[in-house]
Amino acid sequence: MKNAYFAGGCFWCVTPVFAELPGVISVTSGYCGGDEADPSYEDVKAQITGHRETVKIEYDEEKISYDALLDVFFDNVDITDGGGQFIDRGRSYTLAVYYSSDEEKQAALNKINALGCAGTVALEEYKKFYDAEEYHQNFYLKEPEKFKEEIILSGRVKK
Repeated sequence: MKNAYFAGGCFWCVTPVFAELPGVISVTSGYCGGDEADPSYEDVKAQITGHRETVKIEYDEEKISYDALLDVFFDNVDITDGGGQFIDRGRSYTLAVYYSSDEEKQAALNKINALGCAGTVALEEYKKFYDAEEYHQNFYLKEPEKFKEEIILSGRVKK
């Protein structure tokens, strides 16, 4: 099993996109990219810690490739928006790919270059992932009505 780390704006909104893919074992909401240990949701959302809302995708590379995960990521974000994603604004909602190997770095760089989004998608070495609070995990399953409302309000999905 391997892990991939993508910051795609609101982690509630991108979790189900990956969770339903064949070969994906689990998707965990959390935080990457900042220096503060054990950041809280409130501090990340308030732009205090430098972290981005991020999903950790545990996957079976025999069933789904890192390139395929990158494709799904880029198909579900707005690569033209460097200030956040949809209604969510600020660094904590900006786009990033966190790579754990030279192969991942090159694959992500190839996609970023092909899409022309180097100015809006950060490519950073993975350092540490902090799980978000439990109530954020699989929010779309725990609170389907609230999730549906949130994803419509966010601007990601039309009514």
